[in-house]
Amino acid sequence: MLLGLVLTIGSLVVLAIAADEFVAGAGRVAAALGISPLLIGAVIIGFGTSAPEFVVSTVAAARDNLDIGVGNVIGSNIANISVVLGITTWVCVIPVSSRTVRREAVVSVGAVVAFALLVQNGFTRDEGLVLAALLVAVTVLVLVTGRGDEQLAEEVREVVGDGGIRVSREAVRTVVGLAAVVASAQLLVAGAERLADTFGISGGFIGFTLIALGTSAPELLTALAAARRGEIDLLVGNLLGSNVFNSLAVGASIALVGPGPVADGTLVSLGSIMMVVIAGVSWIAMGTRGPVNRLEGSLLISLWVLSVLLLGSSGEAAALGLG
Repeated sequence: MLLGLVLTIGSLVVLAIAADEFVAGAGRVAAALGISPLLIGAVIIGFGTSAPEFVVSTVAAARDNLDIGVGNVIGSNIANISVVLGITTWVCVIPVSSRTVRREAVVSVGAVVAFALLVQNGFTRDEGLVLAALLVAVTVLVLVTGRGDEQLAEEVREVVGDGGIRVSREAVRTVVGLAAVVASAQLLVAGAERLADTFGISGGFIGFTLIALGTSAPELLTALAAARRGEIDLLVGNLLGSNVFNSLAVGASIALVGPGPVADGTLVSLGSIMMVVIAGVSWIAMGTRGPVNRLEGSLLISLWVLSVLLLGSSGEAAALGLG
């Protein structure tokens, strides 16, 4: 038990730090190479913070533990738009003014729904290809429709900097960060499997709770930093982009690498329903004329707690005292 706990907690800490370094380095290298701020914000930063989910879920699927991978995707999607967004509202209210971000909110809900529908009977490789095709289409859509969004572009420039970037140093930072993400993901999955065996908990529930919160740490760090700088559109766009990437890219990866049924039926049914409901609630909150305030943020966090309690009460997590 002790080894599994140490592996899990230690690898989560390393994973969060490594992912943050990877995203920062990749963003600055892209800026130095003249890549557009919109591409950096919508793809590199938004998708890059989902590197932990991508690697952890893919590793789990490759180890024939699809439940951990699926649980991580569903749990991370919920955590991003409930826990991360909710905590951030305690730092500042969140007005969403960028048309690109508002459009991405619709795309994010659509991606979440697509994942929820396809995962119900497990995954096939054909379904993985469908998710991959949707990812390409969504990325092109966001980039084409986001042209001319100077507000979002300016916030991205403030993050990555306009000059004085040493490409060689940032490239090393990116590579080392990515390598650490991959290595820590391997240890995290091994630790999670040990904990599941020790406590008799489903791998899906551990993926939904402990691993999902850990892999969402980069989104939380990025969101809090953006909130302190007043870069609200980048903050929200990052969370929405992460959910698009989780649902489509991570979903495609685990379907292609380790297709098959998901043993935890409660996870794919109840978990998927909660994911879609919370995505819809956050979309409504961001679509109102006023900003997302602390009350709405607290509501989102309470929905995450409710989802954990509902899954726990199914009996899958009885060993944790949640049943």
